[in-house]
Amino acid sequence: MKPTIAITVGDCNGIGPEIALKSLLDPSVSRLCRPVLVGPFDVFLWYARKLKLPVSIPPAKASTRATRSSPRWVDIEVIETAHDPEYTLKPGTVSPASGRIAAGAIELSVLLVQTGNAAAMVTAPISKAAFHQAGFQYPGHTEYLQHLTHSRTVAMMLVSKALRVGLVTVHAPLREIPRLLTRSVLRDQITTIAAALRTDWGIRKPKLAVLGLNPHGGESGEIGTEEIDAVIPTLTMLRNEGLAVDGPFAADGFFARYRPGSYDAVVAMYHDQGLIPLKMLAAGQGVNYTAGLPIVRTSPDHGTAFDIAGRGLADPQSMIAAILLAAQIARRRNLTRKGGAR
Repeated sequence: MKPTIAITVGDCNGIGPEIALKSLLDPSVSRLCRPVLVGPFDVFLWYARKLKLPVSIPPAKASTRATRSSPRWVDIEVIETAHDPEYTLKPGTVSPASGRIAAGAIELSVLLVQTGNAAAMVTAPISKAAFHQAGFQYPGHTEYLQHLTHSRTVAMMLVSKALRVGLVTVHAPLREIPRLLTRSVLRDQITTIAAALRTDWGIRKPKLAVLGLNPHGGESGEIGTEEIDAVIPTLTMLRNEGLAVDGPFAADGFFARYRPGSYDAVVAMYHDQGLIPLKMLAAGQGVNYTAGLPIVRTSPDHGTAFDIAGRGLADPQSMIAAILLAAQIARRRNLTRKGGAR
């Protein structure tokens, strides 16, 4: 049986509804899973009509699927979230109402997975500004999902065919990074990333490359001491526990020499250090994956793109990749629970 994947609407005024709908037109998605959109029915219908997409959306909360005689049409299932009376669909704008709708779709999708009504969730991009205006004081999806699932430690990973990158810190200002890089944080994040590689990619003994924080890896303390104070002692401890970790590497030199497959994942100290090279290599098909959750969650590797929202210009390739990866991981977890995979 194909896994059911819940796909959130994201910010209704961004490109989330567009890429969600477009992704379902890709035959590889329907071959691998049963996708279900989560969000306001009217929003999905508006974008489908506005962009003249060949999709059929049933005019209700829909437990049954609409039909079309022509095979070029795709039938869409929608699980509708609560209506927000203050919301007005206006692509390209930030509003508290769109933030509340985005949060509602996330919450409902988490519940669908937790109750076994979906095998995984894929989140369309949200606007952090709208999220915060709506009263949700979380830096982003990762932290909100950690809260909703009561997860002790989570790690953001970005995944492409050529590279996997896990982050020690996520949405933190650069000035805060040195303070955040404690030995306990480093250990938790690195072990969470390694556990995800074992559980969700089936890599029995993952090999990790860990980057340093400072230029040239700190130059033995001449350009910063974070490597000496925190990174090197943590890696030594993890090696003693049997984890295959190399580093810390100077980031520029490491990526200049990087060859796909040489490591199962690279651990970066902060957001841009790891995501700039990954997005260059991913060429628009990167996937954001949250390690450490009891549920499967992926998303595209980009934002709301308000500047092109509602214009039909959004590329769904990253969303398609996110849906396919979620389905693959959900299937692996299911086989593992049944004893069919090691």
